[in-house]
Amino acid sequence: MKRHKVQKTIQEINEKIRNGKVVVVTAEEIIDIVKDKGPVKAARQVDVVTTGTFSPMCSSGAFINFGHAVPGIKAARVWLNNVPAYAGLAAVDCFIGATELCEEDPMNKVHPGEFKYGGGHVIEDLVAGKTVHLQATAYGTDCYPSREFEKDITLKKLPMAMLCNPRNGYQNYNCAVNMSDRTIYTYMGTLRPHLGNANYCSAGQLSPLMNDPYYRTIGLGTRIFLGGGLGYVTWHGTQHKPKVKRTKKGVPMSPAGTLWVMGDLKKMSHKWLMGVSIQGYGCSLAVGVGVPIPILNEEIVQYTAVSDAEIFTQIVDYGRDYPNGVAKSYGTVSYEELKSGTIRIEHQDVPTAPLSSVVRAREIAEILKQWIQKGKFFLGEPQEPIPAS
Repeated sequence: MKRHKVQKTIQEINEKIRNGKVVVVTAEEIIDIVKDKGPVKAARQVDVVTTGTFSPMCSSGAFINFGHAVPGIKAARVWLNNVPAYAGLAAVDCFIGATELCEEDPMNKVHPGEFKYGGGHVIEDLVAGKTVHLQATAYGTDCYPSREFEKDITLKKLPMAMLCNPRNGYQNYNCAVNMSDRTIYTYMGTLRPHLGNANYCSAGQLSPLMNDPYYRTIGLGTRIFLGGGLGYVTWHGTQHKPKVKRTKKGVPMSPAGTLWVMGDLKKMSHKWLMGVSIQGYGCSLAVGVGVPIPILNEEIVQYTAVSDAEIFTQIVDYGRDYPNGVAKSYGTVSYEELKSGTIRIEHQDVPTAPLSSVVRAREIAEILKQWIQKGKFFLGEPQEPIPAS
């Protein structure tokens, strides 16, 4: 086992938070600190590094208990603002998925579809305090005889509502381009033909899993900023794929780890949970996630000092290759290059655009920093590590 010159525990850092002596910096601020002082001195000085990301995260949704009717009902089908919710849980429990579409949505019958309202918008409306119309139907039982039930609900009056996102905070993602001869509409946005543009989706040096590439401090029970409130990492997310090619600093060069996160929807903000309409593709939910990285030793602080110039991803053709399952890269590009606004692909200058907001990510990291400094947020001790292999 590697011996470190600096060794701290999460309990020791939490005690510093209680005493108002904790030193917290953001994932952008730590870069210059490590560069100027070196990893050992930086690890001694800094206790926590805060991260942030804000972007569409399709694998998101909410468990809702809408309360018992009189007479009782065992809901078989449920709609929220005419968006179907899954009812195969219990009598008055349901799950609304971020990508579920409103019943009357024409989808892509008129291509490209606009997808104006879906599950992500329902979640945003609830968090914003708006009234949502609930409709339920059932087949009727002796203990739950009602066959139909309707009422207007608000988040405040619901017995329980829990945000539950099976795959958030993707650790790196493709840079998407289109090499075909037609405009295409994807979850990575609209891509113009013949390398007309390049879209990417990561906060880069601010992104949570970029700052802990081997998940040394993140696991089951890690307390996080989620949707403007308090949340937890409850497991690794779906499509978690840690065994990918990495740089010498451990940064994955293609999509890798993911997080399964949960939190009390009633304590969240519609500023950090926003319904998204993706032309020609569908609906989603933009989610704000911020993870604090405890600086337990100099190895961890070196990971947090990663910069956009040291984070790379693959250029992937979504026009022909991706939809046909062809795994091919048309080059490697850094996030520093992506954020510059133009990259070079096959002797052609291609304009770039993010789906992830760096401005919002920076704000999340700063909010989380202030929460910790003010003693409003304590670090959660991971009870089970996220698989790194």
